[in-house]
Amino acid sequence: MTSALVHLNGSPGSTLAFDLESAGIHVICVTVERQNFVRDVVQHAPDLVVVEDALPDDSLFKATQSIAEISPRPVVVFTNDSDAEHIVRAVQSGIHAYVVNSYAPQRLRYLAQMALARFRHEQALRNELRDVTSRFEERKMVDRAKGILMRARQVSDDDAFQILRTASMHSHQRLGQVSQQIIQSARFAESVNRAGQLRMLSQQIIKLVLLQLAGIDAPAQQQRLKEATLRIDGTLVHLGKTLSKPTYGDLRAQVLLTWARLKAALQATPRADQMTYVDELAELLLQEAERLTTSLENAGSVSPLQVLNVAGRQRMLSQRYAKYALLQVLGGADVKLRCESGMAAARTSFEQSLQYLDSIPLSTPEIRNALEASGKGWLQLLAGAAEANQPGGQDRVALASEELLELFEQLSGHYERSMQMLGG
Repeated sequence: MTSALVHLNGSPGSTLAFDLESAGIHVICVTVERQNFVRDVVQHAPDLVVVEDALPDDSLFKATQSIAEISPRPVVVFTNDSDAEHIVRAVQSGIHAYVVNSYAPQRLRYLAQMALARFRHEQALRNELRDVTSRFEERKMVDRAKGILMRARQVSDDDAFQILRTASMHSHQRLGQVSQQIIQSARFAESVNRAGQLRMLSQQIIKLVLLQLAGIDAPAQQQRLKEATLRIDGTLVHLGKTLSKPTYGDLRAQVLLTWARLKAALQATPRADQMTYVDELAELLLQEAERLTTSLENAGSVSPLQVLNVAGRQRMLSQRYAKYALLQVLGGADVKLRCESGMAAARTSFEQSLQYLDSIPLSTPEIRNALEASGKGWLQLLAGAAEANQPGGQDRVALASEELLELFEQLSGHYERSMQMLGG
């Protein structure tokens, strides 16, 4: 039996509930308070809502609109109001039958069945539209995922689609779900990689300033410093466009403030007596970039992001070790002690991470080759740092650190584009 909730407004002597029962429609509730109308419909969940309201106002249309959005069901309104605008408003607000000049008891069952049929037809159309929209959105995601794979794996459109199909079958997921996962993984991987670059750049710029002070190819170091500065600016702009402001805006804002102070300090001609202050700002920038990167890694919910973060951090550690090796040459006893401690910590972290990257299964021929070369590059940096006080030693530090940085830039790119990363 069809159930109905009856809502009466200004009709105290109405026989609507009795007439509906006589027509074989079970009335489960009669309400008279407009303010609780929507709540009552949600609570009782009738098959049909029947309203008797001589002169409906805006509150009724708002209520039926809420019902359509919260708990959709057919709505019949009996009224004396023949205003054309109200009839249009009734249709727009989810009313399926707007009957003017009341009703005849013998027609109630017919009107209820008409409203139910119209509601079912409307819901079927909505479901069909939702399905079409879903398939269209899925197709867009598949195309985006194919584009990511084509760039990352250097494959054709057909090959990228075959990779998606294979991943879909192996994971027992829809093609759209796999595509969405690849898009999300790629987005977080790029953000982690870029945020991680800020850590490295905070250390590289100090190293470059120190090389200028040491007179090691000063014009070249000045050009590299300019490029590093532009790179930080560009990275922060990119992250501002891609990261969620409510989630990461405060972390990025703090990086921006510290970078503005450090950038201003770098505008002047470098002086040895200012290096402690400049390095303190760089250390603060490193800490803030580390917080942003770690937050992105944790939010990504993709386990290989940890690998990407570790590989990206190696870039920073290579520059940090080189920075301390150069800084200890210029400073006094206190500075040398701090640099020795910093070099020891950087070395320990770098070598532990290198061992970790060598041991994990997330690997390709390109990754293995880059890891092997980076191990050799690290030994060259250690050898240069050991001779930093001797002629040519600082040049070796400069060369080895830049070569090692390039290797880990490539390695981070390999991890970012690897199928394990994109597949999550």
